[in-house]
Order: sequence, then C-alpha cells, then structure tokens
Amino acid sequence: MTVPAFLDWPFFSDAHRALGERLQAWAEASLAGAPHPESTAAVDARCRELVAALAQAGLLAYGIPAVTAGDSAPFDVRSLALIRETLARFDGLADFAFAMQGLGTGAITLAGSAQLKQRYLPPAAQGKSIAAFALSESQAGSDVAALACTARRDADDYVLDGEKTWISNGGIADIYCVFARTRPAERRPDGTVSARGISAFVVEAGTPGFTVRERIETLAPHPLGTLAFRNCRIPASQRLGAEDEGFKLAMRTLDVFRTSVAGAALGFGQRALDEALHHARLRAMFGGTLADLQLTQAALADAATELDAARLLTYRAAWLKDTRGSATAEVAMAKMAATEAAQRVIDRTVQLFGGRGVVRGEIPERLYREIRALRIYEGATEVQKLIIARTLFSGGRP
Repeated sequence: MTVPAFLDWPFFSDAHRALGERLQAWAEASLAGAPHPESTAAVDARCRELVAALAQAGLLAYGIPAVTAGDSAPFDVRSLALIRETLARFDGLADFAFAMQGLGTGAITLAGSAQLKQRYLPPAAQGKSIAAFALSESQAGSDVAALACTARRDADDYVLDGEKTWISNGGIADIYCVFARTRPAERRPDGTVSARGISAFVVEAGTPGFTVRERIETLAPHPLGTLAFRNCRIPASQRLGAEDEGFKLAMRTLDVFRTSVAGAALGFGQRALDEALHHARLRAMFGGTLADLQLTQAALADAATELDAARLLTYRAAWLKDTRGSATAEVAMAKMAATEAAQRVIDRTVQLFGGRGVVRGEIPERLYREIRALRIYEGATEVQKLIIARTLFSGGRP
C-alpha cells in the first residue's frame, strides 16, 4: 500500500493522515477491479451496494457529522476532499455515492429541526436511506434565483407544484431536499431576479403528488432524473430552516461540498497520470518505449505539475474553510483549477494511449467521460470565474 506523499503537507492533522491511510487500504481492498456498470438498472443496483459499503466502512459519517459528533458538529472539509480524491481514483461511482449522501443530507445537517435530523440522518449515515439534493430546474441551473417550482402554504401544510431536473439520485433516493418558491419572484431594478422567497423542504419518495417523471442518461452513467410535483402536500414541519431563507441554505450547503468536487477531480486526474506512466513504460515504440520520447516526458511533466498545483489550491481552500469558516474565492479557485487541470491531464492520457484510449471500457476512456461533468455541476467553471472576479472588485484578496 502506497500512502500519498501529500498527506505530509501542513494542511493536514494526524487525524487526516490516519484517515488517508485507512482510506487507501479500504479502497485497494474493496474498490480495485470493481465493476463499472452502464445500464440504468445495473448502475442503480451498484449505487445501492456502494452506499451500504461506504456506511459499513464508516465513511458516510464524514458527510453527515451530526450523527456521530452532535448537532453542532461542523463539516470537516479536508476529510471530505480527501475521501473523494481517494474514491474517485479507484471508482467514480463510489465517489458519486459518497458525495450525494453528504450533499443530499447537507441541508438537513445545517438547518433541520432536531426532529428532522433524528428521523433522516441516522438512516442515511447507516446506508439504509439514500438522499438527493433537488435544486436545479430546466431554466435554473447556474442562475438559482430563477427557480419556478412553488411551495404554497395551506394551514399546517405546504403544497408543492413544479419540476426539478438533473437531480442526482433521482429515481433511487428515499428522501429529497427540495428547494421551491414560497413567494413570487421579485425583479431588481437591473432586471435580474432576486433570490429571496425560496424555501427548502424534505420530501420523501412515495409522497402523493411526487413522481420521478423521467431518468436522464449521461456520458458517465449515474442515477439522474427529472422530478415532478403536482399538488404534492407535505407537513410544514418538513421545512428546513426559516421560510424564504432557502437560497442561503442552498449556498451554504454547496459551499461546504464544492471543495470536495475539486478533490474528486484530483482523484480522476491522478488515476489518469498513474495509467499514463504505466503505459509509457511498457509501450514499445521506435526501438525503445513511449517513455523514452521527450514529448512523452514533457506531457507527463506538465500533467504532474498541473495536478500538484491544483492539489495545493484544493487543500488550501479546504484548510481555510475548516479554520476560518469562509473561503468563497479560494474554494472557487480550487474547484476551477482542479476540474480544468484534471480534464487536460486525462485528455493527454487518452492521447498517449492512442487507439486504446478511445475504446469503450478502457480506463482512459472511462475517465474521459467521468471528468467532464465536474466542470459543470456545483457551479460551472465560468461561474467560478465570476465569483473570483467579484471578490477582487469588492476589494477582497483571495
């Protein structure tokens, strides 16, 4: 077992180093050589298996800290990023299963009542319940304020109407954290829509009026769907936090988990670099090996440098988030740098593999499909640039 050298960086505590060693051993024993299903039914089944395995290994508790450390326990963002980097290096679907359990229950952890936490968090941490984060809509992706799904108060209930789409775990989740408008959208003088008036709710699968309208197929298969709400009535006690404060809650939740997206990108990129190094040493070419060619050496040197630079940004952001509490611009830099660097490293790996690199089922081809979505979800690269620029214009110094 080879433990990553970066665990010696000062960003990490002894507890993080111990977690890294345990993670590496578990991933090598449990995920190396794991199947990579493609059909919807097989992917769904594999995700359920992975959620249960991650729970048994004690890893889901890191994404749901209130279960083991009490209601006031903060998220350990360095642990989240470290776990996702390790899982993604071995199995993209394992990374997905871990991330969605944390993101799907994140709003409950941050703003749920004691009753909601007690009802929903322990089963999720134990792998007995699968969670989903339902924020996006067909016209509200990066522009969250444009949400159209509504939640109308009716006595002691709320009535939800509308649709959500691109919802990970849509179709297999047991609980959904749903964001909806509790008052009409307001337009600012510049014509943009205000984010005020959005609230968050926990909706259980099987609630009358709630259906998964369709499943969505993507480059790298994982459970994804469109949700429909038609006169869906839920108790007011299912609301998370104060009414009309859901946008802030969504941003707080994403702010915790966005750094871990960078961690996952590093895992994909590192796996690609590992595969490229192995292939270059073995591939006979022009009387020597691919590794003997200076162009190959230059490509691998660029890849290693880009990944290490992105890793420094990622764990700096995670460390700042853990110690300072606020690191919005630094997190944006990390997410952008890591996902873009990993895309370039994986593309170089496909190129080095030549024809094999684009064959379905080969590791570079799978990584090529898996990395692409990370440059979009939880804030596309272009949105991260806007966040960084706004910080600069406001006088901040990332």
